[in-house]
Amino acid sequence: MRFTRRGFLMSGAVVAGASAGCRSMLAGEFKGPTHTDAVLKLSCQVARIPGKELSEKLARMEEWGFDGVELQRDLFGNEKKYQDALKNTKLKVSAWCGAPGCADGQLVSEVVERRGSALEKIKRSLATAGEFGAVAVIFVPAFNPQTTLDNREIRKILVDKLPELGQCAEKAGTHLVMEPLNRKEAFFLRQVADGAAIARDCQSPGIGVMGDFYHMAIEETSDLGAFISGGSRLHHVHLASRTRVLPGQDDRQFVEGFRGLKWIGYRDYCSFECRVQGDAMVEIPKSMAFLRQQWKMA
Repeated sequence: MRFTRRGFLMSGAVVAGASAGCRSMLAGEFKGPTHTDAVLKLSCQVARIPGKELSEKLARMEEWGFDGVELQRDLFGNEKKYQDALKNTKLKVSAWCGAPGCADGQLVSEVVERRGSALEKIKRSLATAGEFGAVAVIFVPAFNPQTTLDNREIRKILVDKLPELGQCAEKAGTHLVMEPLNRKEAFFLRQVADGAAIARDCQSPGIGVMGDFYHMAIEETSDLGAFISGGSRLHHVHLASRTRVLPGQDDRQFVEGFRGLKWIGYRDYCSFECRVQGDAMVEIPKSMAFLRQQWKMA
C-alpha cells in the first residue's frame, strides 16, 4: 500500500470519529436508530404494592396506571386465587419470578440426578405461566453456593437442556428468560450479552434473557450496549436504582438503558423489583412518573 499524507490524515480522522462515537455512546449521548414501535409498559411485583388483599393490590396497580403485574413465588398452589383476582382488572401478567425449579440451581447441579427433577419442575412452571398469559418465567441458573461446577460446565449443560425447555415455553406461549446477576450473588452469567449468546446457541425462540438495572449498574459498562446485545432475545426488564430502591430515589439514571430498549424495539414489560423508601402510596406513583419522563428523554 502506498503511503500518502492525505491517506494518513483521513485514516486518523476516521479513527478519531469512531473513538468520539464510542465515547458518546458510553456517556449516554449516542442516539442512533430507534424503532418507533418501542413502548414503555410498566409492571410491578405484587409484594411491593400496599394492601391487605390481592384484589386490593391489583385494583391499586390499575388505578396508578400499571400495565402488568409480576407474579411471585406464592402463585404455585394459589393459581385460582390469582385467576379470580386478575379477572376483575385489565392488568396482564408480565412475568413469574420464583417459579418452581427456576432458582434452586438444580438444573446445573454437580449431582446429575437432580437435573431431571429440575427439568420437570420448570416444565410445569412454564405450563402454568402460559395459562396466565405471562410473557416470561425468570430463571437464575445458579446463585453462588448452589453448584460446584465451573462456567464452562454450566454453560454446556444449559445449551444441552434449555432447547427442550424452549419447546415447552413456545407451546405454552411464554419464554424462559435467564437473569444475569452481579458477582456478589452469582459467579455465572453476569451480563446480558452472555445470556443472549446462550439463548442464541440454544436455537429456540422460547429461550431468552432479561436485564436488571440494579445488577447492570455493577456489571455492565453501558446500559445501552447491554440491551442492544440482548436484541430480540430480551423479554423482561427489572427496574431498580443503584442502591436497589425505587427509580428516582437515588442518582441512577435510566435514559441510556431506555435508549437501548427503543433501539431494539422493545415491547415487553419493565417491572419494579426494589425496595421503597418512604410512603409507597406516594413514592411508587412518583417513580412511575420519573420513568415515563426518562423514557421521553431517551
